[in-house]
Amino acid sequence: MRRAAFAVAAGAMAVSLAACGSAKESKGSDSSSSAPAKGDNIKVGLLLPENKTARYEKFDKPLIEKKIKELTNGKADFQYNNARQDANLQAQQVDTMVTNKVDVLILDAVDAKAIQNSVQKAVDAGIKVVAYDRLAEGPISAYTSFDNEEVGKTQGTALLKALGSKATKSSKIVMVNGSVTDPNAAMFKKGAHSVLDGKVTIAKEYDTKEWSPDNANSEMESAISAVGKGKIAGVYSANDGMAGGIITALKAVGLSVPVTGQDAELAGVQRIVAGEQYMSVYKPYAPEADAAAEMAVALAQGKSLDAVAKDKVSSGSAKDVPSVLVPVTSLTKDNIKDTVIKDGVYTAADICTGKYKADCTKLGIN
Repeated sequence: MRRAAFAVAAGAMAVSLAACGSAKESKGSDSSSSAPAKGDNIKVGLLLPENKTARYEKFDKPLIEKKIKELTNGKADFQYNNARQDANLQAQQVDTMVTNKVDVLILDAVDAKAIQNSVQKAVDAGIKVVAYDRLAEGPISAYTSFDNEEVGKTQGTALLKALGSKATKSSKIVMVNGSVTDPNAAMFKKGAHSVLDGKVTIAKEYDTKEWSPDNANSEMESAISAVGKGKIAGVYSANDGMAGGIITALKAVGLSVPVTGQDAELAGVQRIVAGEQYMSVYKPYAPEADAAAEMAVALAQGKSLDAVAKDKVSSGSAKDVPSVLVPVTSLTKDNIKDTVIKDGVYTAADICTGKYKADCTKLGIN
């Protein structure tokens, strides 16, 4: 199953990489085909939502910038800002991109609904918008992310596996979901519930403001008090950052139960090695970043997206948006070498520092 998942991921990357060569011949019917053709001297804006989650600055931004430079022979003007989890600041950043007259904007929204007016403003100024990782409302031209409902299913399935014989209808689970301003969080939640409901009891559930590890820590403390330390069988955490806060709360009362995560952050991987966190969802950022860059460049150059975007996704305000959805993998201690190390996300030396060396040795990670 693991090999099959990676074969699909590799295929997604291959399609993504091939697109830059085939886009020149493609004549699709999307709205970009009516735009005047441009060369490599384009302006591309990138707006990311926050910097508490390690992935955005460490992976997404440099990968997207690198791919845009490759696709435009280094001629593209690349402009970047991070909203630091502030929706109002991100709206101002969109205004700046409009003032700077970028040709296309790659947008990962802090608040997918609140950003709608800003998306409309950009489009009214002749700027194409690619929704990245989160499906922003408004007249977007393209979208790339992971299959987010499948992410939740992957997490829920892993939690049930970790519980084993303890996965009964009387087993009490705490669910710590992501922020309500992030549409992905709702899809993770839906996917997880589709697996967990009827198999275990959801004793307490939280929607965590700003995906904050500190908020998740407080929520877990409240859940322990409400449910009882000895009655919690496991915890669904929507991402690794929050899992860190949750595990801190569990440790404080001497409780060790399976905890899920997402994003394969280094700290999360190290907790998996140490046996503190059961799993994370590994999302290969390169194919997602490449797809965003390829669609952005194609839109800026007035080319079709047909060769890149094989999927269609609809939001509350846009229908059948050309999309690229990248598959994911359940990351546990058993496949660290075959995932994040094999793909060059981390080296064994990155993971196996200090107190993690002995656990790494036991797992054959060196």
